[in-house]
Formats: sequence, C-alpha cells, structure tokens
Amino acid sequence: MRMSKLTDQLSGSVIREMYNEALKMDDTISFTVGEPDFVTPAPIIEQACLYWKKGLTHYTPNVGILELREAISQYHKNDLAPNPDNEIMISCGATEGIQMALFTLVDPGDEVIVVTPAWPNYFGQIGMCGARCKVVEAREENNFIPDPDEIQAAISPKTKAIILNSPSNPTGAVIDADSCKRIAAILADRDIFVISDEIYSRLVYDEEKYTSLASFEALKEKTVYINGFSKMFAMTGWRLGYAIAPPAIIKNMTKLHENGASCLPAPSQIAAAYGLLHCQDEIERMKASYQARRDLICGLLDTVPGVSIRKPKGAFYAFVNAKELTHAAGMTSRELCMDLLQKTGVVTVPGSGFGACGEGYIRMTYATSEENITHGVERIREYARRF
Repeated sequence: MRMSKLTDQLSGSVIREMYNEALKMDDTISFTVGEPDFVTPAPIIEQACLYWKKGLTHYTPNVGILELREAISQYHKNDLAPNPDNEIMISCGATEGIQMALFTLVDPGDEVIVVTPAWPNYFGQIGMCGARCKVVEAREENNFIPDPDEIQAAISPKTKAIILNSPSNPTGAVIDADSCKRIAAILADRDIFVISDEIYSRLVYDEEKYTSLASFEALKEKTVYINGFSKMFAMTGWRLGYAIAPPAIIKNMTKLHENGASCLPAPSQIAAAYGLLHCQDEIERMKASYQARRDLICGLLDTVPGVSIRKPKGAFYAFVNAKELTHAAGMTSRELCMDLLQKTGVVTVPGSGFGACGEGYIRMTYATSEENITHGVERIREYARRF
C-alpha cells in the first residue's frame, strides 16, 4: 500500500541526521542542535507549576490566551505595537507559526524566495505547501547578508512570498539597516508576502544595531512576524511561539492552527507572559554568556588548520569555512562531518544541509559549555592535522 506523495518527497533535516547518528556513540561532544544549554529561568517554571496545581488543565482559545497576547503586545509596544485582540496568534513553537503562515499565504505552484544558507525546515515546509523554493545565495564575502539586487532578480510572476531570517540560522548574519531598507523598497509595491523569522532577535552582539523587516510601514500589511520563547528564555521544550500579522492573516492562520495543534496549555502561556513582563534580565544574562562563548569558539577555530570563521553577529552558530580541509581530505562536507564524528566523537552539521551554497562549510552551535567548546575544538584540531 502506497503512502502519500507528500511524505515520499520530504526529507529529514541533516541536523537531526547528525544528532541521531551521535546517539549511537559514547563520549561525544555535540555542536549540533540549536538549543540553549540553560534551564528555563526558575520564576517562569514556578509560574507554570503554580497554575498546573491550580487545575488549569483544560482547552484554551485557539488564538492563545488573552493574558499572553497582551504581554506580547506590551513587549512590542515600541516597534510593532500589535493589537492583542486580532493581530497575534500563539503557535506550537515558531516552527508551527512559519508553517501556518505558509499554508495561509501560498498555493501549490507558487514560488517562495529563501535566502541560503538557510534553516533546512524551510525547504520541507515550502514543499508541504506544494510550492517551489527559489534560492538567493548569501555569500561569505558579504558576511552572509543577502544582496537586495539578487533578491529583486529572483522575483518572478509566480513569486508569492519571501522568508527572511535575521539573525540567521546557520550563519549568525544580521541583516544591516541599509540592506533591510533596500529590501523593503523592493517589496513595497509588489504583491509578495514577507515571513520574517526573528526567533534570534534578542541575541545580537557587539552593539550591532538590529532592524526588523516587520518595522517598515510599507510592509506592514503583508508581513508575518515570527518569534517565540525557545531562544530568548531557553524554553525549547515548552513549544511556544507567536505570530504578529494583519487581522485577516491571523484569522486564517488560527483556522489552520485549530485543525492541527488546536491550542496550547494555559499554565505554559501564563508562564511565558510572566517571563516577558518580569524576566528580561535573564535574557541579557544568557546573551552575555553566548557572546563570551562565541569569542572563545572563534578564537580557538582560528588555530585549526584548514578552516576559517567570520565572527557571527547574532544567534549562536559558527558557520565554519572548511573548504581547504574538505579539499585536503578529499571529502564533501557531509563526509567530513561523518568522518569527524566517527573518529573523534565531535558532532557537527554539514553546511550542504542548509542549501547547495553551504557545501564546504560546517555549522557548529556554541550554545554549549566553554568546557565542551575547548575540548571539542581541540579534537577537531588534532583531526585536521592529519591532512
């Protein structure tokens, strides 16, 4: 009996492939899954436990509880200023928010522009809609910031949407204000929706100025802003994200959400609202730690033969140029990462999993301890010396 063509055509994420391979081994040091190694701040956990114990164990509104939507509105009062009644939807993680946005905006046969290297799930999510991915490559020499002229050149009569991710997973690139302005000008008069994935927006370093694509008035009526609590509060397992968009888009995203995840637990949402209103210092504490780890891993990688790294401006990923090493080893980036895992126990992600232009790179997350970073890069250094 044959299953659906949809599932036949979808492939899994290379991130999870490496993660699962490592589970078969002992004594590994992992730089794979982009997950904070911090525990969710205690006050947030305590709030959730309090309301679980109070018996808030029933269904909630599909769009999300008003208390959390009002907290999000307050959090964004100085930039997006969304109406909590009809411009915010709570999703099952930012991942579901992106998927609901695509299902709302895109029809089979439409084109969606994606800047690569890109988070692999974008490709699968676009495929689930029956749409076609149109790639714009961001280059290392431009600090992995997309060229607005190349975005403009990629637009065709079939272009229905563009996904922009800043800070970027996997490169850590932060799209500068001038590039954002140019991209906004290109899209302003076109019938193209913008899905702005800003899940890492609180993790921007070196006093780099952060600009949100959703903040441009010309794009306001056609932008879906995506964020969540996984990265800012180390709440990955809580599966709480949110979308901000015009009322008509939110209404339709909520209909889709109702037919999928349906709703999220009240205690989790109440706790997230508490975090937004009372735990901002915790975000800054984690951010300072990530910046120190970024500086550590970049400094150590500079001592590894055959690789180089441009210091990322945001998120918690190092997108390492290993082209010299892959050439010397006679391997693709995937083969190199597998060989590195088998011989040293260090788990990384091949850059080819983030789009064809990622070949020759490897992604490493520094959302791990300084001890792991030091020992892991030492193993990589010894491995690289063989070539």
